[in-house]
Amino acid sequence: MINWRKHYKKGLIAIGILLSTSALYNAQEGDPAKGAELFKTNCTACHKLDSKLIGPPLKGIVEKVKAEEGLGRDWFQKWIKDNKALRASGDKYANKIFEENGKVEMQQFPNLSEKDIDDILAYTSNPPAEPAADAKKDAKATDSPDLNAVNAAKASEGNAKIVMISLFAIAGLLIWILFKIRQLVKLNQSEEITALNATRIQSFSELYAKYKIVGQGVVALLAILAAYGVWNWLMWIGVYKGYKPEQPIYFSHKIHAGINKIDCQLCHSGAKYGKVSEIPSLNVCMNCHKAIPEYKGEYLEPGHDRDFYNGEIKKLYAATGWDPAKMAYTGKETPVEWTRIHNMPDFVYFNHSQHVIAGEQAIINSFNKKHPNEQIDVVCKACHGKIDTMNVVQMANDFTMGWCIECHRTTEVDMGNTYNQAYFEKLHDKLKKQYGSGAKITVDAIGGIECGKCHY
Repeated sequence: MINWRKHYKKGLIAIGILLSTSALYNAQEGDPAKGAELFKTNCTACHKLDSKLIGPPLKGIVEKVKAEEGLGRDWFQKWIKDNKALRASGDKYANKIFEENGKVEMQQFPNLSEKDIDDILAYTSNPPAEPAADAKKDAKATDSPDLNAVNAAKASEGNAKIVMISLFAIAGLLIWILFKIRQLVKLNQSEEITALNATRIQSFSELYAKYKIVGQGVVALLAILAAYGVWNWLMWIGVYKGYKPEQPIYFSHKIHAGINKIDCQLCHSGAKYGKVSEIPSLNVCMNCHKAIPEYKGEYLEPGHDRDFYNGEIKKLYAATGWDPAKMAYTGKETPVEWTRIHNMPDFVYFNHSQHVIAGEQAIINSFNKKHPNEQIDVVCKACHGKIDTMNVVQMANDFTMGWCIECHRTTEVDMGNTYNQAYFEKLHDKLKKQYGSGAKITVDAIGGIECGKCHY
């Protein structure tokens, strides 16, 4: 007789194996390695795997949506390709997550194929292991001090102390010997030597009285040198070339302007259209750092690691009152007290826009001609130095009146500049008649060294 119960159990087991195999196959659709590249290109501006950015965290999102809503990969295909159309169709879950994420509309990706989307979903379900932790351990191991080197340094320090003590002891002994020899000489002096010593000059006052004219000349010379020293010291008051103070929030121009090629005028917008270049407001920083909560660049300044840079970004968030978890401002702001580096005296008039617009190419050409080994491509660098190579900004030049006048005397006026042509056409014609059509006309010829041009 056929045992139907036994065959029934076997059938259930076979069906279970078939279903689990099918589930495993579905879970492994797509290539996680290719998905990692696609995720980095298309998704990282708004999403992270393990924490909320602009959108929700995506690690395990396929399994989560399957368990909570019963939706599979077909739903994700529709959502990623055209989430707006999916919401318009009345899809409840699509509208739900749209509401939960502050009604921030997700970008549509009609260019992604179904295979691309499967690869991305495979990456979120099974992201490849990153070797960051091992690399960090190796870095720490590399940075750890060599015990032999430490011991050698301590031994060297101890030897140096012994040598110094010995030198002091020898010097004391020599002084004591000289003192004793002097005493012996005095005891053995004859009457003739004593009489001879009485005729010799015994003090500086006697020497000065004997050679009074020479002494007065020396004193006069010393007075002149002292006066020159005081004058030279006074002339350098307020000249701080090389000055680079620490700022409350660390900002590396090398990373921003150098490595990432951010234009100077994106942050210092007033340099082109205003008298003052302005210190950028923190809102300018937040335009980027809303979506950049941590530093992932390859460049690390000596002495700093990624945790240091991430800590400075957190200071920025604290100052602006930004909550990266909620992606919203809290309203609790803290003013940042920046330390100013370049600061002209109140009696000096300097207009950035005049130099950046009217004198841009002329200044660049003049600088490159005078410094053939230090070519520049941006007019700002002529005065402020190569900012894009500085981690900490410093004052690159003297910024004295003589420094400005020297520049005005050697920089040729850009006669082909459209701004100059529009506003100084008659002046240019006059200069051509005065100096000749082929003559080199420098800035001092158009009033660049007149007192009233720079001083009120």
